Amino acid sequence: MLFNTLEFLRFLLVTLVGFYLIPQAIRKYWLLLASYYFYGSWNVKFLALLIGVTAMDYSAGLLIARSEGPLRRALLILSLALNIAVLVVFKYFHFLSEILIGHRFNIEIVLPIGISFHIFQSMSYVVDVYRRQQKPIRNPADYALFLAFFPQLVAGPIVRAKQFFADLSPWAKPNSEDISQGIFLLVLGLTKKMAFADNFAKLSDAYFNAPTAHPGILDAWSGTIAFALQIFFDFSGYTDMAIGMAKLFGFHFPINFRRPYLAGSMTEFWHRWHISLSTWLRDYLYIPLGGNRKGTLRTYSNLMITMLLGGLWHGASWNFIIWGGWHGLLLAIERLLGIETARWWRIPITLLLVLNGWVFFRAATFADSRFVIESLWHGPLGTCNWTNWQFGLVALAAATAILEEHLEVEDRLIKSSALSYATAIAAMLLILEIFAVTDVSIPFVYFQF
Repeated sequence: MLFNTLEFLRFLLVTLVGFYLIPQAIRKYWLLLASYYFYGSWNVKFLALLIGVTAMDYSAGLLIARSEGPLRRALLILSLALNIAVLVVFKYFHFLSEILIGHRFNIEIVLPIGISFHIFQSMSYVVDVYRRQQKPIRNPADYALFLAFFPQLVAGPIVRAKQFFADLSPWAKPNSEDISQGIFLLVLGLTKKMAFADNFAKLSDAYFNAPTAHPGILDAWSGTIAFALQIFFDFSGYTDMAIGMAKLFGFHFPINFRRPYLAGSMTEFWHRWHISLSTWLRDYLYIPLGGNRKGTLRTYSNLMITMLLGGLWHGASWNFIIWGGWHGLLLAIERLLGIETARWWRIPITLLLVLNGWVFFRAATFADSRFVIESLWHGPLGTCNWTNWQFGLVALAAATAILEEHLEVEDRLIKSSALSYATAIAAMLLILEIFAVTDVSIPFVYFQF
């Protein structure tokens, strides 16, 4: 059930109406049932896996809270090992078997949608309980809702337990600003997905599905830039909708994107791109490895390990590992050169480095990645198959991003007069009407992770 379908809109409306009609004491159970229905509508068999992970880490939290010393640590290790085992079986089995024994077993393994997101979310809860930063959750339904809440279940943002349970208990009815912002973000996210991401997805897919059939510098750059735009509008559009829906139910999710293509360094890029993942990697991987506290060489190795594993988190292939390693290398170089503050002239340089990295993220094979990288920098000129209106969409997006960066236009519109707010909503709906892709259903990019 995709966010950009009428089926989902009906589901959301029924869930919202039911949520506010029933007594407050049972609203969380209504949300839990709705979330399980949402997940089960994709593949009901994997509900058992989601419930199993829920029961496992709910129990781990209780046991760890009651334990001390070596037993406490052993329970943490066991919980983390079981979570990682789930990922290995469903996501990395074939990849690891090819690496370790050079053989791919003839076993079809279906990847549960959004498994990486709810596994990471569950692991962070257990670690926080171990660190005594989070009290164990006593009601199993509360913990189940924390993992299964449908707005962010399949593609984030990764929500920390402290954030979620602060809204769940005691629950407070959303105020008028929450409702205005929630509706605004829903429409904005839908516009990003259907009018921007899906249009650029067509361009990106046409190139990356057969890059060798489109030799040429302009072909490579137009396909790579199209993917960079697709993945940003697709993923930020999803999280805008997730954050917006959560607000309508009285929950406040963390911001996940902050105009990343305006970053003036790779460090700043990761402060703006998929923020819930980058902070997760920092808090639960980079800092536990030692962060920057154990010398220069250890700092660089920790950066590289963190980004390599961050790349592997996205998918079981060497391309994702190379993508993570590319970002780790650039972050290490920046630290070595002492690049701490962003400068405007570094923005195009940073964007250029990010674009080259996206090639490995998108290309189907390493051979394709190598061909595209080579095509970006030398060869025949080729052709650019973008239309004028697609260039116009980019210009509109860039202008909007720059205005938002300096004037915080979104917040101003939400807090402005009813006429200004309604005009902004109408403008987005008009863009949807004119540019939305309706002839084909294009899944959200991060559903595969």
